Amino acid sequence: MSVVGSLIFCVDCGNLLDSTASKSSVQCHLCHKEYDAKNFANLKVVTHTAEDAFPSTLKSKQSVVKTSLKKSEVEEGATIKEVCPQCGHDEMQYHTLQLRSADEGATVFYTCTSCGYRYRTNN
Repeated sequence: MSVVGSLIFCVDCGNLLDSTASKSSVQCHLCHKEYDAKNFANLKVVTHTAEDAFPSTLKSKQSVVKTSLKKSEVEEGATIKEVCPQCGHDEMQYHTLQLRSADEGATVFYTCTSCGYRYRTNN
């Protein structure tokens, strides 16, 4: 006998075998090989599905944020006139990333050019 999922197949010809509910033996209707029904009494079938086996519309709408920025590009950013809430310096660098869905604003990351204080805001 060969088991795939919860179906039982004949080892000789590969034909799908009928249910073993009330029979003492199971016979293949194609090659006529017989199997003892007791072999299937405590049969436990375990299946595993790959995560990407059944793509769905909902899963395809999920987005995974991946950035292609280098660390140096993130740390530098553009310089603007903005007061640092930590030290009061009037110049900060900033960069933006789209961390939420496309119909929402980007996240702005600020870094003080004087003390290095960092914070972010959601637009």
